[in-house]
Order: sequence, then C-alpha cells, then structure tokens
Amino acid sequence: MRAVVLACLLWAAPAWAVQPAEMLDDPALEARAREISAGLRCPVCRNESIDESEAIVARDLRLMVRERLLAGDSDSEVVAAIVARYGEFVLLRPDTRGVNLALWLAGPAMLLGALGIGIMTIRRRTAPAPETLSAAEKARLEEIMRS
Repeated sequence: MRAVVLACLLWAAPAWAVQPAEMLDDPALEARAREISAGLRCPVCRNESIDESEAIVARDLRLMVRERLLAGDSDSEVVAAIVARYGEFVLLRPDTRGVNLALWLAGPAMLLGALGIGIMTIRRRTAPAPETLSAAEKARLEEIMRS
C-alpha cells in the first residue's frame, strides 16, 4: 500500500509547482494553460518547464500564460508572446526551421563524420598479411634458432 501511495505522490510531483491560486476556474482553459506551460522552459531552472518549476519567474510566466488565455489568445499567440519577450531559449522544443535546422542536424552530422573517420582509421591500421619466407630466409631462420 505504501508503494502505491509513494508512486501516486511521485506521479503528481510536477503538479506541486502550480499553486491553487494560479489555476483557472474553466477546466478547458486550465488544461490549455498546463499544456502550454509544459512546453516552456523556466529561464532560471535549466531544462525544467515552468509548469514544474517553483522559481518566481516561472510563476510569473504561468500567470502570463493564463492572462493571455483569458484575454482570448490562441495557444500559438501565447507562446509567440512569451518567445518575443524571452527569446527562443524558453522553448523546451525549439522549432526546426531556419537557423535552428542547422543546429538540429549538426549532432547527427557530426556523429556520422566521426563514424566515418573511425572506420577509415581502423582500415588504415590493419597490417597487411605477412609475406612467406623464401628458402634462403627459412634456412637462415633455422640457423638462428639452433644457436
């Protein structure tokens, strides 16, 4: 029974950052706010969404999301307003257009380049098969081995 309670508490842990006073009365708007804030990075807490963060700036951003939704903005308009204010850094998953495309492709390209260099290096290191000894070399080897 304790394991079930502990699992439920851990599962609900991300919800602890959002205070009851921040929540909207309309469940549909609150669900939209939660979905938007789950995709926004806290500027203070690295790689933590504003929905999970307890930082003051994350709380301000959560309130800003809810205010924009109450004003009638669409999800994309809310995100665009926050990105306009804080930059693309606040997106947990930046878009893959323009300059960002180069960043998204740089990792796999470097991996493929490193694999190619590694394969070429391994192929160059392999020693050629040893040549067979001539009759004179075999006789000399036998002579050296006897002494």
